[in-house]
Amino acid sequence: MAGKIPRDFIDDLLSRTDVVEVVDSRVKLKKAGKNYQACCPFHNEKSPSFTVSQDKQFFHCFGCGAHGNAISFIMEFDRLEFVEAIEELARYHGLEVPREKGSRPAMSEEKKQQQQDDYAVMEQVARFFQHQLRQNGNSKKAIEYLKNRGLSGDIVKQWEIGYAPDSWDALLNTFGKDPQRIKQLVDLKLVNKNDQGRTYDFFRDRIMFPIRDKRGRVVGFGGRVLDDGGPKYLNSPETRIFHKGSELFGFYSARQNNRTLDTVVIVEGYMDVVALSQFDINIATAALGTATTPEHIQMLVRATSHIVCCYDGDRAGREAAWRALENALPALKDGVRISFLFLPDGEDPDTMVRQVGKEAFMEMLDSAMPLSRFFFENLLKTHNVGTPEGKIALKKAAMPLIESTLGEDQKQMLLEELAKHTGEFDRFKLQQDITKANQGSKQAYSPSRNQVNKPKLSPLRMLIRLLLDKPELASMCEDVQIDIFAGSKAAGMDLLRDVHRYCLANPKAKTAQLVENFRDHPHSSTIAKLLLQEHLVKDEDAERVYNDSFARLLDGHFDSRIETLISRSRVQPLTQAEKQELNLLMRERQKS
Repeated sequence: MAGKIPRDFIDDLLSRTDVVEVVDSRVKLKKAGKNYQACCPFHNEKSPSFTVSQDKQFFHCFGCGAHGNAISFIMEFDRLEFVEAIEELARYHGLEVPREKGSRPAMSEEKKQQQQDDYAVMEQVARFFQHQLRQNGNSKKAIEYLKNRGLSGDIVKQWEIGYAPDSWDALLNTFGKDPQRIKQLVDLKLVNKNDQGRTYDFFRDRIMFPIRDKRGRVVGFGGRVLDDGGPKYLNSPETRIFHKGSELFGFYSARQNNRTLDTVVIVEGYMDVVALSQFDINIATAALGTATTPEHIQMLVRATSHIVCCYDGDRAGREAAWRALENALPALKDGVRISFLFLPDGEDPDTMVRQVGKEAFMEMLDSAMPLSRFFFENLLKTHNVGTPEGKIALKKAAMPLIESTLGEDQKQMLLEELAKHTGEFDRFKLQQDITKANQGSKQAYSPSRNQVNKPKLSPLRMLIRLLLDKPELASMCEDVQIDIFAGSKAAGMDLLRDVHRYCLANPKAKTAQLVENFRDHPHSSTIAKLLLQEHLVKDEDAERVYNDSFARLLDGHFDSRIETLISRSRVQPLTQAEKQELNLLMRERQKS
């Protein structure tokens, strides 16, 4: 496992990168004053609300709220993890990504070369299987099988489907030229080695499906038996480059075929994924001989707003769906929905789409059972809510699952449904009303675009906002001493101190670098919200407004402390130190 990427490398990478170039290479931008504009690539819109600032090295969409730096854009647009986005950007600049030494040592050059060689071998083996489907003397039955399944030659080619010869050593003899290569084939589970030391091909006489990871590299294979002998599907075992619980067959293809993945459907088999693509349904993916794992769900949640789990309607299918639901709840953020489609007995997506056609099948996906309905239908089969005991049992079974739900709105929706089933809906609504009343004006609301553009920022928020735009203000304005507020419990004060401290240490930083350094900060969401707000301060006025905001914050801080000390004096005598502090503060207030 590689060590952590050094922070200074990430900062240097961002300083080398022009976010306009990165975005423009994927979304055509047009100049609009100081900035650049386009229709947002992350949601459907007719007029452009997506803005890229070259000065700040930052992008923002006023429509959907998407925002960030070049790394964030690559993560969202290319659907990569953070480290993968760093590697992608480093490759663009021709740089190697360094790793910090520590508990997880950096990957050695030897290991890195080994990994690259592994991927190269897997790619060669995929081509070997494809060649065998066309040229092997025993491949006729494999071709006949694919034709009987209704697959066209174009689809077989598109999915790089191949054939593993009915031989003990066809692959071994082709690639095992020396002991070192044979060991690699064994390590990649392309060749087996028994207790007697004999080596032989792992896949024999099977239709072969190459499994590509989300970056398009062949990491394993799935082999479909041609007759009734042996397991129906045989998947590559775990290797140093293949982990079943983290990969999905067809996911890479779905991403390649859809710039925006509005819906992804999880099916049970490789043939289902391939057959659906023949009907121009290129949104299907399948687990690799395992249940749908939390890693699978997290991968999909980042890629789409609607996941449909499509299973057989029998007991095994519903059990698989329930496991998927349990794994989905902790990753189910607000704005993403999961539905369940159960097919009639004896049907699978392959046979179903051939019967009803593309349009009808897509309608079935659109009308799939919502998660909340499946959740309670399944629980109500074992809990009789006609009795008080049954209601208690239902609540006991449901609450741990509901509490594990990531999205707050999703959680509240499930709690409301539970209250209906347990006869506690009136109490639930009353509690909600009380909570809203207590929140008062603090209750969240969705501002219009005009409201977002013209907010009234408090002095504290204005200081943070100006530092986000111009980090050099911290070192330019020496009279602004944020440490004077040490010990203050004012909301946002700890964030102001952290941002000011970073800006003092990095006066040449751009907005993009500052935001990247606060990606994992507890208040990163606050930074994001502030960046969405226009403060309407011209560049030439920034320093004056920055100093004025500090003065206003200081006045407010003094007033608050004076009120605290006077209130305290009414109930108990002040200490000598407190009296001196109060006198000093009163004199300062009189001066101002």
